[in-house]
Amino acid sequence: MTDEPIPILGGTGALGAGLARRWAQAGRSVVLGSRSTERAEEAAAKLREAVPGAAVEGLVNEEAAGRAEVVFLTVPFRAQSENLNNLREALRPGQILVDCTVPLAAAVSGKATRSLGVWQGSAAQQAQEMVPEGVTVVAALHTVGAPSLADPETELDEDVLLCGDRKADKARVARLIELIPGLRPVNAGPLETARIVEQLTPLLISVNVRYKTHAGIKLTGLPDGDHWE
Repeated sequence: MTDEPIPILGGTGALGAGLARRWAQAGRSVVLGSRSTERAEEAAAKLREAVPGAAVEGLVNEEAAGRAEVVFLTVPFRAQSENLNNLREALRPGQILVDCTVPLAAAVSGKATRSLGVWQGSAAQQAQEMVPEGVTVVAALHTVGAPSLADPETELDEDVLLCGDRKADKARVARLIELIPGLRPVNAGPLETARIVEQLTPLLISVNVRYKTHAGIKLTGLPDGDHWE
């Protein structure tokens, strides 16, 4: 694991900001990406205020994407295609794009407890079609709630399902997720499995609305130890 920064494209949104806070608290440097330099810098300043000593930088998405080999995309589904189109010249072969997109019906003014059909099978598979050749997509973090990440008093205790076609790529993403206390990365299979994992988000939203909480996913019966070597 290198000490290169963690770029979060769409880092001014709820999920991106929550992840940035947790990684900053873990001592990692973070690059917040946004379509607007001003918004990115404003979000970075807020994070430095919330986490004294945090190494946080705010840049436009295209610049942020070039800062590390593993890049996180945390935008709503309605903005995924636009962002990926804008990143065609910014992403380079050998990089891993971690797609956290969920195709919620809310993207087209529908209910957040319903999902949209995606021609490619999932938002992650759509991302894989759109990124430049040589860039690998790993799907992750669909079931981790932004409110829980943003609240420093909340102790996390949930699993993060990773979908991707190469275990080595998923392992690199897993190492970053493990930096956040209480999150356990789980190998959920190839990228095509993301179509199932993405459906868990509207399910959790429905449960959380009914129980007025921020529940996550926790798998039972998994063996102890490190399974990413």
